Amino acid sequence: MVERKDVEFEAEGGVLLRGWLFVPDGPGPHPAITMAHGYAGTKDHGLEPFAQAFADDGFVVLLHDHRGFGASDGEPRHDVDPWRQIADWRRAVSFLESLPEVDPQRIGLWGTSYAGGHAIVLGATDRRLRCVVSQVPTISGYEQGLRRVAPEAVAGLEEGFAEDERAQFRGEPPRRTAIVSDDPAVPASYRTKEAIDFYLQPLPEGIWTNEATVRSGRASRMYEPGTWVTRVSPTPLLMVVALNDTVTLTDLALAAYERALEPKRLVTISGGHFDPYVARFAEASGAARAWFREHLA
Repeated sequence: MVERKDVEFEAEGGVLLRGWLFVPDGPGPHPAITMAHGYAGTKDHGLEPFAQAFADDGFVVLLHDHRGFGASDGEPRHDVDPWRQIADWRRAVSFLESLPEVDPQRIGLWGTSYAGGHAIVLGATDRRLRCVVSQVPTISGYEQGLRRVAPEAVAGLEEGFAEDERAQFRGEPPRRTAIVSDDPAVPASYRTKEAIDFYLQPLPEGIWTNEATVRSGRASRMYEPGTWVTRVSPTPLLMVVALNDTVTLTDLALAAYERALEPKRLVTISGGHFDPYVARFAEASGAARAWFREHLA
């Protein structure tokens, strides 16, 4: 049996971050895993089955919402700052270390998509982590932008960023854009059916809205977690890569894995970026479970 508790802890600026703590049966202290969601999502976006699977293996699991998302505090809402999320995630590690149920010498980290990029940065810069799993990770915001934004649309996108900066200078709140839309007239981060189905999956009332700040897009295009991949070693790194990933891009992930130093392991799964959450869940979660058992149990 696994108990799921609602928990909260304080991040910089007094912001309360909230999440779920999964505690397995049996005497502790237990090894632990810290998890968080990807770009503009919440912990409710398909992550609980991973947390439950890890807890079933005897790990305490902390799954938190980034500030400004889901159950966590923070303003403005739905503002994606990768470096703020990384700093907050360090507080999540410290929170785990403080719990009597947790062995602070055996903590691992799991991140997916945008947070898969965070996992690489944290693995390279926080030696409290004994191992890291990076699933379908963001490697290069710049390279992703080159492929996902049509050349003729770049000038308009950049002008939108500039107008948002001017508006904030005038004292206006950050402007907003949709996360997903199949309407070409509506500016949005993603337009594929798989992305729309993932983000618009049934969620608890009031947990999520289909928007993020415009400046989140600029931050995403500036974010280059792949530059840190050679520095993860000697922390063991598992990368789970989807072979038809058109969001964070398969070839970028494979090239980053080649640059990573040992100890490392690559697991490839068929399908696209969102398949690890449902269609290929058994493969993706199984690879992570094996990695955590090897390095934490």
